[in-house]
Amino acid sequence: MGVLLVSGSAVGAIAAWDLASSVKPGVYLDHIAQDAGTTAAPAADVSAIAGGVNLLLTGSDTRSGQGGAFETSAGLEGSSGAGNNDVTMLLHIAQNHQSVSVVSFPRDLMLAVPACPQPDGGTASASSRVMLNTTLSRGGLPCVVLTIENLTGLQIPYAAQISFDGVTAMSNAVGGVTVCLATAVNDLYTNPPLHLEAGQQTLVGADALSFLRSRKGVGDGSDLGRISNQQVFMAALARKVESDGVLGNPIALFSLAKAATGNMVLSDTLTNPTTLVQIALALKDTGLANMVFLQYPTVTDPVDSGRVIAQSSAAEVLNTALVADQPVQLTGAPGRGAVLATSTPGVPVPASTATSIPSSTAPPASPAAVPSPAATNAVLPSSVTGQTAADQTCTKGN
Repeated sequence: MGVLLVSGSAVGAIAAWDLASSVKPGVYLDHIAQDAGTTAAPAADVSAIAGGVNLLLTGSDTRSGQGGAFETSAGLEGSSGAGNNDVTMLLHIAQNHQSVSVVSFPRDLMLAVPACPQPDGGTASASSRVMLNTTLSRGGLPCVVLTIENLTGLQIPYAAQISFDGVTAMSNAVGGVTVCLATAVNDLYTNPPLHLEAGQQTLVGADALSFLRSRKGVGDGSDLGRISNQQVFMAALARKVESDGVLGNPIALFSLAKAATGNMVLSDTLTNPTTLVQIALALKDTGLANMVFLQYPTVTDPVDSGRVIAQSSAAEVLNTALVADQPVQLTGAPGRGAVLATSTPGVPVPASTATSIPSSTAPPASPAAVPSPAATNAVLPSSVTGQTAADQTCTKGN
């Protein structure tokens, strides 16, 4: 997500050339027309991509090839090979580049899965009931894309898959991300274990990975709590990369972009570095208040209390807004693992970002971020949780 949230035209143009040799061959999303992404050589003069963008990001939980603590047989027990898509997020950039929605889909979401092509040929049959996080091992990145397309009604021409090493490398590249903790966070089940005191904590490297993966240490110990914890981190990351200090530091930008391409599996539509830079440039003037992080609406699965299913009425509102390219407006609170900083006495918020702006009333960050009159906000039901990048939130420990 970091590489998609930062760039400047001059730095982006240079980065396109510099990254060309580091990008690995892409995965062909064979249900998408082959001209969905540019395949020309990186251009010297790069501008923002025309129109909107739908990009799916998955985080694999595979331990294979991750080294360190995951080299042993015990370390590989959790997941190996293709792994599971324990993180599945959709980045939707509006046609006018003035609003962004980042939708997190719970790993335990039970849903219908269409027929999925297999990497070595053949097809996995469609199914009416599959857990979302099994779709990566079921048919690779294309299967995850097909499943989310089927769920939302969107067409998704861009996709990327990141590993544990990729998350660690990217947190190192930005020099760490400072997050607010309303209470202490302790989780013995992450690797390395987490022991974080309440207050402002700067997370980098393996600690950042453990923080993003933590489930038992945040909220109510569920995957839904983990999603809101990840949104606290992503909002803090967005604020950091939006700041003058990061945007004006070409070394940090090069490191971030290389960390991304070096540790990701990309769709064939993203293997040209020019496309990555063009997508990043589309977000340059969006404004933090117009970047909305939200969880796909769900309720407890009546068949299995340990799983969730889509909450149909709220999901229909969200799906309709995404397909219609409408900016979304939250009316609900942050999720189970987060609270507004203003409701956390005694936990200081950095002076440069001390204002907590409720998601439902957040003003544009700059004149360039004002939606056009035709772009009427789609007001989401209060059951949909999340925050904007401008909202100051703190992680709530379990």
